[in-house]
Amino acid sequence: MNAESQLVWFKSSYSTGDGGQCVEVAVRPHVVHVRDSKDVARPSLAVDAAAWDAFVRFAGR
Repeated sequence: MNAESQLVWFKSSYSTGDGGQCVEVAVRPHVVHVRDSKDVARPSLAVDAAAWDAFVRFAGR
């Protein structure tokens, strides 16, 4: 079993589930994994947790 298969994925409560553009995230202590919710078999993007925090703060402005 690889490390990515052990991740717990979630998406925003604002996601409607109607096939729109959504991402899912899985949070680890120092890394946040991001993937396309419509194609979960594709590789995820691993982002440093501090960089993800900065991105979310900026996007929320």
